[in-house]
Amino acid sequence: MKYKTIESTKKERMNEMVTACLNACPHACRQGGACTCQQDGCSSHETYEQVDHSQPESASCHSQAADHESHGAASCHDDAGHEGHGGHHMGMMDDMKERFWVVLVLTLPIAVLSPMLMMIFNYSITFPGQGWIEFILGTIVFFYGGKPFLEHGWMEIQNKQPGMMLLITLGIVSSYLYSVMTTFFLEASMNYYFELATLILIMLLGHVIEMKSQMRANDDLESLANLLPSEASRINADGDIEVVQIDQLQVDDLVLVRPGEKVAVDGTIASGHSTLDEAVITGESVPVAKDDGDEVIAGTINGDGALQVRVAKAGNDSYVQQVLDLVKGAQAQKSKAQSLADRVAAWLFYIAFGVGVLTLVIWWNLTTASTAIQFMVSTFVIACPHALGLAIPLVNAKSTSLAARSGLLVQNRIPFEQAYQVDTVVFDKTGTLTKGEFAVDGIYPLSGDSESQILALAASLEAQSEHPIAKGIVRAAKEKGLDLQAVNKYQNHSGAGLEGEVDGNLVKILSPKATREAGYNYDQTQLESITSQAKTVVFVIKEDQVIGALAVSDQVRPEAKAVIQELHKQGVEAVMLTGDNDQVAQAVAKEIGLDQVFSQVLPDQKSAAIQSLQSQGKAVMMVGDGVNDAPALAQAEVGVAIGAGTDVAMDSADIILVESQLKDVLNSLSLSQATNTKIKQNLAWGAGYNIFAIPLAAGLLAPIGITLGPALSGILMSLSTVICAVNAQSLNFEKYE
Repeated sequence: MKYKTIESTKKERMNEMVTACLNACPHACRQGGACTCQQDGCSSHETYEQVDHSQPESASCHSQAADHESHGAASCHDDAGHEGHGGHHMGMMDDMKERFWVVLVLTLPIAVLSPMLMMIFNYSITFPGQGWIEFILGTIVFFYGGKPFLEHGWMEIQNKQPGMMLLITLGIVSSYLYSVMTTFFLEASMNYYFELATLILIMLLGHVIEMKSQMRANDDLESLANLLPSEASRINADGDIEVVQIDQLQVDDLVLVRPGEKVAVDGTIASGHSTLDEAVITGESVPVAKDDGDEVIAGTINGDGALQVRVAKAGNDSYVQQVLDLVKGAQAQKSKAQSLADRVAAWLFYIAFGVGVLTLVIWWNLTTASTAIQFMVSTFVIACPHALGLAIPLVNAKSTSLAARSGLLVQNRIPFEQAYQVDTVVFDKTGTLTKGEFAVDGIYPLSGDSESQILALAASLEAQSEHPIAKGIVRAAKEKGLDLQAVNKYQNHSGAGLEGEVDGNLVKILSPKATREAGYNYDQTQLESITSQAKTVVFVIKEDQVIGALAVSDQVRPEAKAVIQELHKQGVEAVMLTGDNDQVAQAVAKEIGLDQVFSQVLPDQKSAAIQSLQSQGKAVMMVGDGVNDAPALAQAEVGVAIGAGTDVAMDSADIILVESQLKDVLNSLSLSQATNTKIKQNLAWGAGYNIFAIPLAAGLLAPIGITLGPALSGILMSLSTVICAVNAQSLNFEKYE
């Protein structure tokens, strides 16, 4: 069983990506800007972003190569495209379109003068200077139409990363040079100007179609980026309203959101009442009522009321921008399968080149030079490392953006792709299987203090904590109108309880286990009757005397039982991990049908519990809050954070469930399975296509009359890439509602 280390491998991933980018671009990554290689001769018109400018040694460069020319072992992919990627793709596509139409016009007279077409359609055209006209037209087509392929083929040679563009370059250069020789030196031979023009025409058209397909995979990400308005109406100190760019806003600025406008910032309503469409966050289009003090998120749409919002986060710190950063970061990561595909694609060039040269030699001795060159060119053109190289990145791009649209934020690509192999899901109890909203169900005086005195003491101490139980006790005290007192010398004993001085008295709040281990006495019979009802008990101790106990309860999430049942249908074991006492844990487990329970586990012991399951050969997914469960999330094969809401900055989690819905655990498994299926399909096509296409293009079936010319080879090559792109775009998964 392979374990993840508790300390994330983020730095290693960053260094790997830097190395990859430097290998692809000999001029290195420019901090936060565009690579100047566009002027100096970079292998792909790439833009690099440096993730952490303060630490260039561990910076992460994400390539934005629009055409993915290079798919060697060290190539960089920005598989769906980062900012500006769509525009770069569009510019290249427009250029390809323009070249396509010019070449199409020039191909028509070349076709009319083609010796091959004259033979097929039994007509003849001859006139003085005919060869020169064919040469001039063919030369324009070669240099103008073939320029993108010639340039990038040469760049692949310079970067020592031969790939698809070099194969195409070899094919069209061979066709052109042979045609020139037939025009001026080999008068008895048939020229290849028509085949050359047709090949370039098809390659241009294929690249246009391919780029359109790739851009569709980026649509979800682009639509996420469009959720954020670029401007906001800031209310200045004098009451004037000024329209400013989002990046000019600062924390605590006051922003006006008019009816129907998109909220530009994450913040709190300072004044106003309205309803907001929060589909961007929850996926639900039902408007949510908002009033003074309520939080709002950038990208949500205001209803019919005007709101004044106090800025908490703006621009790059907003929720939507954090989501975009996570999605782009995940798309930039290479999976193991992708790395393997890249290595195979790199070797494919050498295989195709070797087969092409061998084909030329064999057919040169068996038939005419014209036929031999035709088979060699067909072999060069039909071999497609491009399809193999894009097989996985295109699926990654679609799956990551699709996940974000479904409220699943993928931080680490490899664990997400391997989630379909999970056979055990471990849930934290509080806030995961339960709502995490504790209420005080009972107060049990054990000395002379009243219920109100016990609750007030407990609430004063618990007010210093952020634990869900603490919040429930404080809420109960406030509902009763009790005054909370100041606390001195506060200490939090992880997994055991709290202590501090309240009104000069040393007060402790301890779990039953900690109370027992500390040597304090209490009524065991009464405790058992309470915990058997799935209630959690804490003891209040003043000056080393147990003065009372509080019973608090937390409701099980209504969907928990159905989620566990569905996991069982899929053959997945469901386990609970909790710091609560065993009786409470067993009561919850029985209610929802869990297979195994780890109870009374301290936070620093949770990762050991995960290890114990892994030692049994289990592939574990851990679902927790991402904070208290961080070591366990990191230890598991897949770490899933639930309950994060709009706080998506969780380093320990591989997947973040924004909506905090248990059903999304099932959705993450479902999407992982669907993604894996698409990856296998694309890999099978990319590899299988070449296994059959290269021998066919080399003339293996020529003895029985089955051959592929350069033009048909070009069509098949372009089609293979388009098939991968369309298949990736069709990715979908079974969603659990």
